[in-house]
Amino acid sequence: MIYLPTIKQLQYLVALHRIGHFGKAAEDCHVTQSTLSAGLRELETLLGVTLVERTRRVVRFTPLGEAVVERAWRLLAEGDAITELARAAGTPLASELRLGVIPTIAPFLLPALLPGLRKSWPDLKLFLREEQSGPACEALARGQLDCLLLALPYSCGEIEHETLFNDPIRFAFHPADLPNPPETVSPDRIDESRLLLLEDGHCLKDHALAACSRATFRPDQSVLGTSLHTLVQMVENRIGMTLLPQMAIDAGILANTSIETRPLASRDAKRSIALAWRPSSPRADEYRLLAQALKSAPTRPTKIQQQQE
Repeated sequence: MIYLPTIKQLQYLVALHRIGHFGKAAEDCHVTQSTLSAGLRELETLLGVTLVERTRRVVRFTPLGEAVVERAWRLLAEGDAITELARAAGTPLASELRLGVIPTIAPFLLPALLPGLRKSWPDLKLFLREEQSGPACEALARGQLDCLLLALPYSCGEIEHETLFNDPIRFAFHPADLPNPPETVSPDRIDESRLLLLEDGHCLKDHALAACSRATFRPDQSVLGTSLHTLVQMVENRIGMTLLPQMAIDAGILANTSIETRPLASRDAKRSIALAWRPSSPRADEYRLLAQALKSAPTRPTKIQQQQE
């Protein structure tokens, strides 16, 4: 008789690999640490190999353990697809939906969209997860997320997506730092030594640099913001200037500040807000339905709607 690994054992394995700590991985799986450890030992005994090297300080996967984890992700994703297939056969958007959102979208768009979604689909159980673009795309690929709100262009692996609207990127400055500003700012007028950007990991940083349309553009990397709110405070205190998405401006991020903004004279001064999902997902029709609802949501800020192409 051939004994195969159980779904539960594989879930324990990938959780430990993702989190790197037995106790926290057990919490993530909603079991005790002893239950998780026993499940992993049973898996190793079943396979006759060591997958994880255990020390007091470090959890280290063996090379074979890494290979097994990669296969385990795929198997678990297929298991999720079976569940999704059953959900898709019922009423659309009437079950659980794990939606990822990147930090430069979540606080500005979700407050306007969520009330409408709750009204249109009262049975939808929406679980939100805010994460930077790289980890969010990885979570989508591994089946930890069902779909993802992100900003394009961005290399997110194999995805299907529907663009919701275009979000212009504007130049933001303190009036004392730029007297008599032009109606539209040319990228070659921006002092790169004073341009403040988000830290690495935020796709908006790449979008901002693309908006500048200058191959030799080298902003100061010694001062980086952890969030758009941090950048706004730095500009308000005259530490530098920055680039902000229209979405954040319309949501009131500049309220109670002296900061002014101007459009950029660049065709790349925008990002596309999109809903993405795995091409293999059996719930793709649901996600397209969700995308259409997000496109037409009356609560979307009017200024963004006017900029849609």
